[in-house]
Amino acid sequence: MLDEEGVDAGPSSDPVIWVDGQLYADPKDARVPATDHGLVVGDGVFEALKVTPAGPFAVRRHLDRLERSAAAMGLPAPDRAAVREGIDAVLADRRFANGKVRITYTGGDGPLGSQAAYGRPMLVVAAAAMTLPPVSTDVVTAPWRRNEHGALTGVKSTSYGENVRGLAYAHAHDCGETVFRNTAGNVCEGTGTNVFCVFGDEVVTPPLSAGPLAGITRDLLLEWFPVTERDLTLEEALGADEVFLTSSLRDVQLVERWDGHAFTGLGAVTTRAAAVFAERSAGDLDP
Repeated sequence: MLDEEGVDAGPSSDPVIWVDGQLYADPKDARVPATDHGLVVGDGVFEALKVTPAGPFAVRRHLDRLERSAAAMGLPAPDRAAVREGIDAVLADRRFANGKVRITYTGGDGPLGSQAAYGRPMLVVAAAAMTLPPVSTDVVTAPWRRNEHGALTGVKSTSYGENVRGLAYAHAHDCGETVFRNTAGNVCEGTGTNVFCVFGDEVVTPPLSAGPLAGITRDLLLEWFPVTERDLTLEEALGADEVFLTSSLRDVQLVERWDGHAFTGLGAVTTRAAAVFAERSAGDLDP
């Protein structure tokens, strides 16, 4: 089973679910109302963070982004103490070394339409085991474009239908990820990843003005490794020596082929970037 970032969700053991302060022994008992605005119109935001043997990674940064996404959606700021309580609860008796935590925060009870929700926001925290992703993958270019000027640009909202379609498109082409261009024709992002291209010793990633989500792993790599932010055409990207993806669940992942094009580079720069990220993240669980 694959999660929203296209990563194998691991063994089919049931996830542990916490909803608004209550932990459920059986996830089938966890319920949200049929009128929850996150369910009805996708009026919600979420975060997905990795769990290592040492614990959940970069919680503070994920909560910062959750707050930014909530504000962009017009939702009240989530209670950070409550989110941390939920994370602690779902991981208290974990039986896996590597996994993920999913935090979902919705508008709560609302109308059967796009008018504003009128209920108290709902907070759901879930945890499950996750199989470590492969070190490399293939990607394909989406036939659809990201709108870098849209209301949800840069927002990690639960309105994820476009990414569901994108990931299905990748799987239909025997790839692990789909990359979107924006309306200007430049490389934007994957369904759940940021894109990096290597030209010699220079590493380039699209700027946030191109429309990608400000990924947590992207931000950390920009702090820990020399990276240039600038627009990239698809033709430029396909001419790179190496390409790699980053995400909270993939870390740094080499791209072997893009639209069937095999890159000639041996992945030396990608390997260095992955090593730096692994070392720095292992040394600080909440950088």
